[in-house]
Amino acid sequence: MIVTPALLNRFNLDSNPFCNIYDRWKSKSLLPAILVMNVLITGASGLLGRAVGAEFKKHSWKVLGLAYSRIKDDLVKVDLNDFEAVSKIIYQFKPHVIIHCAAERSVDKVTEDYENSKKLNVDVSKHLAKLAGDIKAIFVFISTDYVFSGESPPYKEDDQPSPLNLYGDTKLEAEKRIAEINPDSMILRIPVLYGDEEYIGESAISSLIKLLLKKVPTKVSNYEIRYPSNTVDIASIIFQLVMKKLQDHSLKGIFHWCGMESFTKYEMIKVIAEVHGISYDHLSPDNNPSPGSKRPKNSQLSCKRLQDIGLGMHTSFTDGVKCFGKFFN
Repeated sequence: MIVTPALLNRFNLDSNPFCNIYDRWKSKSLLPAILVMNVLITGASGLLGRAVGAEFKKHSWKVLGLAYSRIKDDLVKVDLNDFEAVSKIIYQFKPHVIIHCAAERSVDKVTEDYENSKKLNVDVSKHLAKLAGDIKAIFVFISTDYVFSGESPPYKEDDQPSPLNLYGDTKLEAEKRIAEINPDSMILRIPVLYGDEEYIGESAISSLIKLLLKKVPTKVSNYEIRYPSNTVDIASIIFQLVMKKLQDHSLKGIFHWCGMESFTKYEMIKVIAEVHGISYDHLSPDNNPSPGSKRPKNSQLSCKRLQDIGLGMHTSFTDGVKCFGKFFN
């Protein structure tokens, strides 16, 4: 149903629903189901952003996706560092929800180009959090398990962060600034992702396929333990969180979600190979820490806070990696 002045008058609202719908949700005098809801997603052409957009569209939300590369369909191209352009888009679209998926997630790239990475991971996040607060939109920030050192898993939301690398530093700083600027924000920490990928290497997990296809004797990390999550699961959880927030405006702060199964990279590649009938005899486990920027040994996240409020979704890794079949044809 489209919001019109006549409809708003039935609920004693003025003709600008954008300004006071959130207040009506708080007083529980207006049900979200009667409205066409707007969600703005950054990083909408990326692996997670695509899944989040699809999830909200599935539930009949009006989705505006922002992206800078791989522009297609109805995505809007914008440089998130252009604060004036971003502000203009947001004030014109009037989103009820802003989901900030865009980030520099490559640990090594953040180390190599720290200043530009910090601008995207911290400064852009601060700007979006402030805009969301100004227009009373729900703000969801996507963070990472890499805010932890990996020495004492599983980690709860209130455990002390201690990142080992600059990527984790930038995400932790963004979390802190967002909490100061917009205390009603929701921060979702997640692990390494995989899903319906457009090319081999779009995620750290599909990058392993290159090692399977090359058939060159190679050692694969068997040291760091990861809890891979399917983007469909994370998108569903984000949607669930938003809907829960519409019912309970006090919901805010940090939340954790990760896959329910633990794997090293070597163990992941074995599963991928076995699911698709590919030999991995040329690969062998490397029990030493991965080269490059330091990574946590085991940054497992406790999902109890979300589970306690009835939220969650998990696709088994064996089922999830079936989507990689197109890369073996």
